[in-house]
Amino acid sequence: MTSPSEPQSNTSVNGRPAPGTSGHGTSSRRGARLGQGGGRRMMRGEKPRDFKGTMRKLLAYLRPYQVALLMVALMAVASTAAHIAGPKILGKATTRLFEGVMAQITGTGAIDFTYIGNILLTVLGLYVASALFSYIQGWIMANVSTDITYRFRKEIAEKINRLPLKYFDSVTHGEVLSRITNDVDTINQTLSQSLTQIVTSTCTVIGVLAMMFSISWLMTLAALLMIPLSLGAVRIIVGQSQKYFKQQQDYLGHVNGHIEEMYGGHIVMKAFNGEAKSLAQFKDYNTTLHDAVWKSHFLSGLMMPLVMFIGNLGYVGVAVLGGWLVIRNAIAIGDVQAFIQYVRSFTQPITQLANISNVLQHAAAAAERVFEFLEEAEEVPDTTTPVKLERVTGHVEFQDVRFGYTPDKIIINDFCAEARPGQKIAIVGPTGAGKTTMVKLLMRFYDVNDGAILVESHDIRDFTRRDLRKMFGMVLQDTWLYNGTIMENIRYGRQDATDEEVIAAAKTAHVDHFIHTLPDGYGMVLNEEASNVSQGQKQLLTIARAVLADPKILILDEATSSVDTRTEVLIQEAMDELMQGRTSFIIAHRLSTIRNADLILVMNEGDIVEQGTHAELLARHGFYAELYNSQFEGAVL
Repeated sequence: MTSPSEPQSNTSVNGRPAPGTSGHGTSSRRGARLGQGGGRRMMRGEKPRDFKGTMRKLLAYLRPYQVALLMVALMAVASTAAHIAGPKILGKATTRLFEGVMAQITGTGAIDFTYIGNILLTVLGLYVASALFSYIQGWIMANVSTDITYRFRKEIAEKINRLPLKYFDSVTHGEVLSRITNDVDTINQTLSQSLTQIVTSTCTVIGVLAMMFSISWLMTLAALLMIPLSLGAVRIIVGQSQKYFKQQQDYLGHVNGHIEEMYGGHIVMKAFNGEAKSLAQFKDYNTTLHDAVWKSHFLSGLMMPLVMFIGNLGYVGVAVLGGWLVIRNAIAIGDVQAFIQYVRSFTQPITQLANISNVLQHAAAAAERVFEFLEEAEEVPDTTTPVKLERVTGHVEFQDVRFGYTPDKIIINDFCAEARPGQKIAIVGPTGAGKTTMVKLLMRFYDVNDGAILVESHDIRDFTRRDLRKMFGMVLQDTWLYNGTIMENIRYGRQDATDEEVIAAAKTAHVDHFIHTLPDGYGMVLNEEASNVSQGQKQLLTIARAVLADPKILILDEATSSVDTRTEVLIQEAMDELMQGRTSFIIAHRLSTIRNADLILVMNEGDIVEQGTHAELLARHGFYAELYNSQFEGAVL
């Protein structure tokens, strides 16, 4: 019924958005299909466009947690200080033990076990304190990261409701879901694990370096010679791995989008033998994702052994130099033992920082995608001085309306029409004429490029979207039902309706009889795709929902397109009763269903080419008469 340029909206009744559909929602299959091109457009596979800018935004996001982060830093310093003090104190025990052994050999003394015992108890206390501080640090950071994750997901969910419908026409649902799940999870893991490691490792490096200098500046310089080599290796690997982490996040979204699209439309895909094409597309995405994951993990995995190898070279050099200094009585043997421990403690945090740099690249890629989504252009805000109507009669007027889904392709040209209160207005025309687009403009799913649409002599932009959509009841070609009972799905038209009112609406829509034939009747739970009822039954349920909403203005876009002829007659009778005293806009291809309309607007290529009653239009032998007669000719053929 609509042109490719007219993306289908989910069924919306009484202006209430379908849950999880942003209030404008497109059909998931339609949206995914249109979004495929958008997904490909986002395949960058390169470095984040603004790594530093993204990290600044992420740090700004952490400002409300300054006190908690300060506590984390203090706990990290305390834990690191207690851990670092251990080796040097333990070195005193080693020296005293060595001196005692030598005294026993020469017969001049004995081992002072009391002193050594006290040293060991002191070191044990320091390590217990270090572990306790580390636990507190991790507990605080886990709370911070969890809260930030909650905030991200909350802001993304709220952002979805503020995005214009055209965004979902160009981006797959899988892409959006990937940002709210995979990307946010990546940020969460980075904050909860890597951020504390950054603080701890930095404190460890500084503290250990100070302790090393306090033991021997010569041995310290020997150990430090290995750092430039380690940093050089890290820089090379990070430069190569960064782009693959970005590519990994991008293609993970593409894979999710493709799977969601194929799962939602698997019946259509099988009906048109699209398995091979679907598998080929999935293989293409999955292969690229596999290569990106493999390369990023290979490079990040290469960093640890390379840095450890360079560190071990320094470790050997320090051991040799330390032995030489002991022989010359420049330092005590316990200091050598402590220094060797410090060298190991010194290279370990450097290695951790090297690994964290890769994790940060991964997190930056994820954060960039999240912030990119949060910074998408939003729909035009509601007016701050909205019109509030005490009474709605249903008077609607289109004044020189021009509109295009893209500025360079106008599909509605100078559309003018008027619907008086209580009139039944039919909009007919060939596919792509702009019929459904006019309905979307009336509901303000899109804003007009030029001209105005008036309701009760007020521009619809002078109302809030909520107030505007409360005036309408809407049933579209694409039925929308959610995972819940039949009673809950009908009640979605008016949340405060009683069970008796729901059943009465179902009877008016001639749906009550078939509901009683179903298992559990009104309590039957529809599955996620509502595939446990037929397409015609789904259409009847959405009509019952519109009946329950009891709006002042009705929009019926091929509302009876999925029911049989006998049911269509019953629905028409119910609709005629429902439309009494209400302004109704009816989009129809079967022209026999709108013969009793008060006014028929005949559209072609975005313009009204004819208007009048059914009899008047037939008498003119024009475009409408040609459309009407062609249907009967087709039926005869």
